[in-house]
Amino acid sequence: MKTQISSALAAAAIMISCAPTNPQLRADNIDDVIKAMTVEEKAHLCIGTGMAGASGDSAVVGETKNIVPGAAGTTYPIPRLGIPAVVLADGPAGLRINPTREGDSATYYCTHFPIGTLLASTWNQELVEEVGKAIGNEVLEYGADVLLAPALNIHRNPLCGRNFEYYSEDPLIAGKIAAAYVRGIQSNEVGTSIKHYAANNQESNRMANDARVSPRALREIYLKGFEIAVKESAPWTVMSSYNYLNGTYASERYDLQTTILRDEWGFNGMVMTDWFGGKSAKAQMIAGNDMLQPGQDRQFDEIVAAVKDGSLPMADLDRNVRRILEMIVKTPRFKGYQYSNKPDLAAHAAVTRQSATEGMVLLKNAGNVLPMKSLKSVALFGCTSYNFIAGGTGSGNVNRAYTVSLLDGLKNAGYSVNESLKAKYESHIIAENERNKPTGPYAMFLPTPPPTELVPGAAELAKMVKSTDVALITIGRNSGEFLDRKAEDFNLSKEEDALITSVCRAFHAAGKPVVVVLNIGGVIETSSWKSRPDAILLAWQGGQEGGNSVADVLSGKASPSGKLTMTFPINFADHASSANFPTEGKSSSMNFTDHGEQKALEKNWDFTNYEEDIYVGYRFFDTFGKEVSYPFGYGLSYSNFEYSDLNISNDNNNVIVSFKVKNVGNVAAKEVVQVYASAPDAKSANKPEKELRAFSKTNTLEPGAVADITLSFPTTDLASFSENSTAWITTEGTYSILVGASSRDIRLNGEVSVKANEQKTNDLFQLQTELNRLTR
Repeated sequence: MKTQISSALAAAAIMISCAPTNPQLRADNIDDVIKAMTVEEKAHLCIGTGMAGASGDSAVVGETKNIVPGAAGTTYPIPRLGIPAVVLADGPAGLRINPTREGDSATYYCTHFPIGTLLASTWNQELVEEVGKAIGNEVLEYGADVLLAPALNIHRNPLCGRNFEYYSEDPLIAGKIAAAYVRGIQSNEVGTSIKHYAANNQESNRMANDARVSPRALREIYLKGFEIAVKESAPWTVMSSYNYLNGTYASERYDLQTTILRDEWGFNGMVMTDWFGGKSAKAQMIAGNDMLQPGQDRQFDEIVAAVKDGSLPMADLDRNVRRILEMIVKTPRFKGYQYSNKPDLAAHAAVTRQSATEGMVLLKNAGNVLPMKSLKSVALFGCTSYNFIAGGTGSGNVNRAYTVSLLDGLKNAGYSVNESLKAKYESHIIAENERNKPTGPYAMFLPTPPPTELVPGAAELAKMVKSTDVALITIGRNSGEFLDRKAEDFNLSKEEDALITSVCRAFHAAGKPVVVVLNIGGVIETSSWKSRPDAILLAWQGGQEGGNSVADVLSGKASPSGKLTMTFPINFADHASSANFPTEGKSSSMNFTDHGEQKALEKNWDFTNYEEDIYVGYRFFDTFGKEVSYPFGYGLSYSNFEYSDLNISNDNNNVIVSFKVKNVGNVAAKEVVQVYASAPDAKSANKPEKELRAFSKTNTLEPGAVADITLSFPTTDLASFSENSTAWITTEGTYSILVGASSRDIRLNGEVSVKANEQKTNDLFQLQTELNRLTR
């Protein structure tokens, strides 16, 4: 027996020694590794590792427990070829992983940074890059490799549930802010995934809705931000969106994932689906959607079968595998980085606190009530004052150690808060939260409905007026993934309206001021009530240090310098997309694996017509003379600024705009400057009245200080997309250059002559029709 075993072992040893050595993945031998892979290994690498509850019954949408608990997913490891699993984790307001782990007494909290809308409202690309550096450090030190962020879809409509993650109604801001965020994250040698590519502008039926968008609107509005981010920051990956785009899933569109993204823009990274996105694995592979997350058995089977029957060329599969491997070899995990699980959370808390102050927008400050230098005793009204909202819900949430409420922030800043009012609110909030708690398997991803607002009686108000210097009222709104806001969420509730009315009446009768703080993630109606309080501070959702950040602005420790990156309309119906957006707040299906057939039966659910075309946000309001509550680019300061000495030139490649900004007030502050351009044929050629072409933010200017500003943009940025010519066409003529503090506060204007130019592109829809014929 021993002789037989020895002989068998010897034979096996001979076979092993004669077998070809498996190549081990390196950055310089990717082609050799691909040649050594089986079809099955290639298919596995392209579909991720799957996850529990893939049938749609899991309460955790996107979680891997094996490497970094709570991360969204991993790539498929192939140990025999030295290919590790790398970790993909959610963002964008910070890293989303589990804060505790089974059998481990340590905690793994992450910093909740300000929401995307607030960061964009800073108009400060350098600051956003610094925030990105801090987030990227947590990604690195907690062992993740790619952060699934930033999200830069357009604010097409105020009710989109994920607007809090997105940046603006304007693609220039969206692209520039996203690029800064990506540069910051990737400076840590970890990756990003810009999302959701493209036209993912509603949560309602998001996995089966057909966004019907003209080629011009796609090019000028919905793709432009992604183009800027790709060209200016080279993200490691792009995440394709859930929705259909003009009848075909975005993840299955060759023209979107390859022709435009790679051939026109020069993207050389990897494309992955959103979790369970798309339907046909074969079509996604052909389109250039390299990785399907989180991975399902049916996708594996479909890819292998398609290769074997010849309908999926091996060259296409190898191309996708190569892109995945090129991403893997850049990761910390592949390079053997020994992560600490101990990022500097205290330092990052300071970053989030300071960054949040720069994005808060002062909407009103009658009589210079703010800052509250001499007002020290506060009557704090509004449930959200005591239960501050750090950010939205869903995959954009962050498991942080704490959230500083406005109550806490005011106390930390040295203000006293009426204790009896505090006790009443806190008991009311506990009861309301218990009553309103979401239930069901997906409750963790749904926002808790806000408490019904308390409206104090006359006697209670009289006590508050007598014992305090100022009233602060916080109005809160939360939103998140899976569902859009209801139309009624845009307006104040009757209780909120009554609260503002009664508090203002009582305090103003005694000559005392009222300040409203808006702790919201998206636009709400302000026109009907903004005349009542003395001051309004749009605080957005400032992350875990939000209460401290608001107190810094209210006290004058920081001067507000945020400006709106979207328009606040007078009424919801004034918005150009209001007739073509779901307003019922109906929840999307939670069955992620059964997309069904796209029936196109119910408007704004099965399909959404983008009838407003390019006229999104201020492009609509300003062009057609619609009155608004607060215009795009608007925001007050504790100081005032004077613009002068405009000079405009054209070197045949770029328009260069220079001017001076002087702080003519008494407070050190920063100013956001905006450069718009108006085409000579704007009216006759169906173009917006004006479009943002450049922006900047000054450094802190002391009273009397002057900043010399020089901004430039390519003359090709003045082009409009012609569907007839499938080209970007710059009209020859004299363009108006407008320098302003908002889209409706133009301080300087001049002109520049520009020569005609035409840049040919590919026709999206002819390409896609042919591809559909070949792959279906």
